[in-house]
Amino acid sequence: METQLIKHLDNQIAVVTGAGRGIGRAIALKFANAGADVVCVSRTQENSDKVANEIRALGRKAWAHAVDVADSKAVEAAAEKILADCGKVDILVNNAGVTRDGLLMRMSDADWDTVLDTNLKGAFLVTKAFSRAFIKQRSGRIINISSVIGLIGNPGQANYAASKAGLIGFTQSFAREVASRSITVNVIAPGFIETDMTSDLTEELKATILKQIPMGKFGSADDIADAALFLASASARYITGQVLTVDGGMVM
Repeated sequence: METQLIKHLDNQIAVVTGAGRGIGRAIALKFANAGADVVCVSRTQENSDKVANEIRALGRKAWAHAVDVADSKAVEAAAEKILADCGKVDILVNNAGVTRDGLLMRMSDADWDTVLDTNLKGAFLVTKAFSRAFIKQRSGRIINISSVIGLIGNPGQANYAASKAGLIGFTQSFAREVASRSITVNVIAPGFIETDMTSDLTEELKATILKQIPMGKFGSADDIADAALFLASASARYITGQVLTVDGGMVM
C-alpha cells in the first residue's frame, strides 16, 4: 500500500489528533510512509514526542503537541502555532476519543460530558480552528474517526454512541459547506479493532463479539490507517460526506 501511494502524499502536511497510540499512531505512521510530514497531537507530550520521533526515523518531518481537544483556547493556540511552523495543513484527522462506559441510569453528568466534549466537541473545535486555512487554500482532506457504535448503538455506551453518531452528522453537514472549495470531509467507522481498549476485554466477551463479526476476527489499526490513507489521497478527490465502515462485515 505504501509503495503504490507513496507519491500521493509527498510534500503534504497532516495533522492527526489522538496520535499517541492505537489507531492515531497507525494513521500518523502510514501517512509518513506515504510521504507526508505529520503533526502529532495527543493529550500528553510524552506520547506525542514518541510518535513524532518514529516519524522522523522514517525520514519525514514531525511536530509534537500536547493538546486537550476539548479546550477551545488550547486548540486555537495549537492551530496557530502549527500553521506558523508548517505554513499550511493539507490533511486533518480527528481521531482523539475517550470512553466512560456505564448503563444510562447510572451514568454521571461528568461521564456524559467528558465523552461528548472530547469525541464530538473536540472534532468541532479542531476542524473550526483549521477551517479558514483550508478554505483559503481551496483544498484539503478532513477525516473524522467515528465508530460502528455510532451506527448501531451498544448497551452501556450511550454517551460514546451519541458522540460518534453526532460526528457523522457533523461531517455530512460540513462536507456540504466546503465542497465547492474542493475540500472533502469523510468519516471512517471502525468496528472492533485490536487496540489497548479491546485488550482489556475478557475472553468471554471477545468470543461474544466475534460472533457478531461475519469475518470472525478483530481488525487491526493498520486496517483503519489504510482506509484513512485512501481518503487522504488524490484517489478520493470526488468522495465527500461519506461513511466508510471498516468492521469485518458487522454493519451491512
